[in-house]
Amino acid sequence: MTQSSEQNTIWLTQDAYDKLKSELENLKGPVRQEIIERISNARDEGDLKENGGYHAAREEQGKTEARIRQLEDMLRRAEVGETPADDGVVEPGMKVTYKFVGDDDTEVFLLGAREMEDTTDGLTVYSPQSPLGKAIIGSKVGDTVAYEAPNGKELKVEIVDATPFTG
Repeated sequence: MTQSSEQNTIWLTQDAYDKLKSELENLKGPVRQEIIERISNARDEGDLKENGGYHAAREEQGKTEARIRQLEDMLRRAEVGETPADDGVVEPGMKVTYKFVGDDDTEVFLLGAREMEDTTDGLTVYSPQSPLGKAIIGSKVGDTVAYEAPNGKELKVEIVDATPFTG
């Protein structure tokens, strides 16, 4: 896999993939149909310039179609991950515990697609393409890695634990 295709891949658990697929089917079916009916009914009322219901339905239609395109793109690029090996190596699908060098407080997150956040029981999700995600992929428990934060400051973190996410 090339570097650019790795960056375009979205790692998802089967559960997250199924939820996104279900949302897409719902949007393409009942939701889309209901919006079309609302637009048609509002159109039948007459003058469209001052028809708030028509304009609201058209705006909702635009948002729905944008979400459909977004979901289709995500699902096309999705890699439904098998649970990674429990070998302490950081990779997508791992629950990672880390701390900033010089600090005792640890933080935990899932390295995966941000779209998974509603399937992680409140666990923060960082993308493998995020600055922290890019820096820690391939590192092992006990490793210290540096990365550049969005503000340009270099930050160093120590990997405290890395276990497979079981959702």
